[in-house]
Amino acid sequence: MPEPLRPLLTGLDIRTAQEMGWGRVKNGELLERAEGVFDAFVTADQSLKYQQNLTRRRLAILVLSTNRWPRMKAKTAQISAAIQALRPGDYVELPV
Repeated sequence: MPEPLRPLLTGLDIRTAQEMGWGRVKNGELLERAEGVFDAFVTADQSLKYQQNLTRRRLAILVLSTNRWPRMKAKTAQISAAIQALRPGDYVELPV
């Protein structure tokens, strides 16, 4: 997620994989680690559902259709609403 998006998503505690020291961790292990710490995982990796077994996940996953900052900035309200609507185990793809 582009760093400039963080202050626009008010009321959310957002951490990047790099901040957590997980910058080199692969998706499967990244999801395992995140599940123990966070309620939701936001990514632009649209192939995640094909690469990982997402059944029985407690972690909610929001997949954005792009990580391009101008498009994301224009859709900040939709992204924020989608994050806040997530429930444990949800998998949501959001076109931005």
